[in-house]
Amino acid sequence: MELKDSYCPNRDCKDYRKKGLGNIVIYDLYGKRGRKLLRCKTCNRRFSERKGSIFFGLHTDEKTIGKTLRCLSEGKSIRATASIIGIDKDTVFRIFDRARNHYERILSNLLTDLQMEEVEIENLWSSFLKRRRKRVRNSEISLISDIETNQVAIDMAE
Repeated sequence: MELKDSYCPNRDCKDYRKKGLGNIVIYDLYGKRGRKLLRCKTCNRRFSERKGSIFFGLHTDEKTIGKTLRCLSEGKSIRATASIIGIDKDTVFRIFDRARNHYERILSNLLTDLQMEEVEIENLWSSFLKRRRKRVRNSEISLISDIETNQVAIDMAE
C-alpha cells in the first residue's frame, strides 16, 4: 500500500479519513515481516499500515488468506478449505469471521454514507459481478488479483 492511499484512522484528528494530504509518514517497521508503523503528522497518532483492513491482527500471510477466502467463496466447507490450503480449521474460521465482520462494516458505512438501502447495494454488487463475468467470458481474459498489493493484473488467454 502506498502512503498516498493511507489516511489517519483517529476520529479526533482534523484529517481523519482524508487521503493524499502528505500527513502520513513511515514511523518505524515492526514484526517478523517488517510491517510499516505509520504516523499522522497532524495528530501524532501511530498505527499499522494494515489498520482497517481484513489483515489487521491476523498472523496468517496475505496469500493464504486470499486463497482461503477464494475457496470459501466457491462454496467449499471450512473443513474442506482447511484441507486444501493446509491450515487448521480454526484458522479458516477466524479468517472467515474476520472477512464477514469486515464486509458488515463496509456495508454499514455504505448504507450510512451513501444513504442507500441494503437491497440497492446488493443489486449494485450483483450487477457489477454479472458484467465482470460477461466481460471476462467474452474477451477470454482472466483477472488475477494480488491480495498483497491490491493490484489486479490482466492475463490474456492465448
